[in-house]
Amino acid sequence: MHIDGKLNESAWKKAAWTATFVDIEGDKKPLPLQETKVKMLWDSAYLYIGAVIEEEHIWAYQEKRDQIVYLENDFEVFIDPDGDTENYYELEINALNNVFDLFLPKTYRKGGKAQLKWDIANLKSAVTINGSINDPKNKDKRWTVEIAIPFKSLSNEHVAAISPQDGSTWRINFSRVNWQHAIGEDGKYSRKRNPEINKIIPEYNWVWSPQGIINMHYPEYWGYLHFSTQKRK
Repeated sequence: MHIDGKLNESAWKKAAWTATFVDIEGDKKPLPLQETKVKMLWDSAYLYIGAVIEEEHIWAYQEKRDQIVYLENDFEVFIDPDGDTENYYELEINALNNVFDLFLPKTYRKGGKAQLKWDIANLKSAVTINGSINDPKNKDKRWTVEIAIPFKSLSNEHVAAISPQDGSTWRINFSRVNWQHAIGEDGKYSRKRNPEINKIIPEYNWVWSPQGIINMHYPEYWGYLHFSTQKRK
């Protein structure tokens, strides 16, 4: 697999798409305004994730590793390899292919503290853009994210890596943070504010497996990832 953000290998073409994303609260809220969907593949070393994110205005300015990229539009991956709702991993990527990743020994509501200095070693990722970035004069179409996560890197000094086998099941979920935007006199995008109270308008959270609440840190509500060696026809 050549990680270039294009998803044009034959293996990707055979892989199935997930259902399109829904609101994080599920049926409590309307369907997302723009489509997001994901494909997954795996081999002995990597979990591969490809996401296509429809977006009329593609913008991102955070370009330093481990900046909090969800303060702008992003794509997010949450992984719990053994499904025990503890010792899980979060990865966020924006349209500049800037990465923010962390490890959580347990959920925030159980006193967990995010380990922001932890990184997915040897992570591979790439983004392609159908349109332009940070250019409000144009309407864009989509951005595509391609990721290769080494299984052995989903570990730390206290938690061993888990290598999936045929028939293994993990817990996983995907999220897309999308903000209403404003365009300044300088031509730069920013998060839109409610002028009556001068506060930023809350973001949309669009996900693969709905949480029922506006909180991704309930791993028990994530979807199931089943590993199989059976080839699709």
